[in-house]
Amino acid sequence: MADDKALRQHLVKLLKGGDAHADFEHAIADFPAELRGKTPKGAEHSPWELLEHLRIAQQDILDFSINPDYKEKEWPKEYWPATDAPPDPKAWDRSINAYCEDLKALCALAEDPKTELFAKIPHGDGQTILREILVVADHNSYHLGQLVLLRRLLGAWN
Repeated sequence: MADDKALRQHLVKLLKGGDAHADFEHAIADFPAELRGKTPKGAEHSPWELLEHLRIAQQDILDFSINPDYKEKEWPKEYWPATDAPPDPKAWDRSINAYCEDLKALCALAEDPKTELFAKIPHGDGQTILREILVVADHNSYHLGQLVLLRRLLGAWN
């Protein structure tokens, strides 16, 4: 595409969120440690499970997008954490940091004029970088909405 700068800017904005819904930073800001492993009545997952699922899935899609030696994960086992609460006091922050680093890498991929957004990923079966970026944005938006709902149900949303 001759001049796709606007498309790339829109993709980055979509990845970062915040236009039509809460962004990641707002959804996880000051999340009370004592509530991170709690699953409210009627909910399927705890905040920790959603955070880790977001991180794992986003990292997996990034890996698929750029790694010719990509190995597919087992669904659903490898896409969700083994525990409903963080396994140690620093796990929450590690997960957030990893999520943010992978999001930066996806944004950089989208912004890079050398990235062929419409070219098929060689080791895929028809996927493009554009498709993978849109999948990440859609997936993140869905689960961030769930995380906000959990915060509300747990009485921790401002």
